[in-house]
Amino acid sequence: MKKVLIALDYDPSSLKVAEEGYTIAKAMGAEIILLHVIEEPVYYSSSEYSPIMGFNDYVGLSAFQLDSIHGLQKAALHFLDKIKLHLDDETINTTVKNGETAEAIVSTAKDLKTDMIVVGSHSRKWLENIVLGSVAEDVLKNTPIPLFIIPTKKRD
Repeated sequence: MKKVLIALDYDPSSLKVAEEGYTIAKAMGAEIILLHVIEEPVYYSSSEYSPIMGFNDYVGLSAFQLDSIHGLQKAALHFLDKIKLHLDDETINTTVKNGETAEAIVSTAKDLKTDMIVVGSHSRKWLENIVLGSVAEDVLKNTPIPLFIIPTKKRD
């Protein structure tokens, strides 16, 4: 394995996904690429939007202008840079894509010729005991690239 793509969203469990994906990639001596996909800009301005992980203590949040694609991309890169800093590895590459999440993950993995994709599966609903999270399931259905799914549900 030469390249591993780790797809992250803003859920607090992303840190676990990043850490576990990083450990696997490093064990294989692979290049690591962190990815965030901006799917629906309206989501980020809705009242249900939860703060971007790591921004709770970030004083300059308003400087990102989260009402524009450019601002969302800048915020996403900042988020990925914080993960990269946490993993303490300057060799990690980061990228932000726009579009439907699963499609963007699959196309990015193909474009970058990655050997493995790492995603998290949020288990929040009873139905997810039967089916994976929708993004993880869609990626699995649409890629020939090996997929490593990290369950992020907290143990009872």
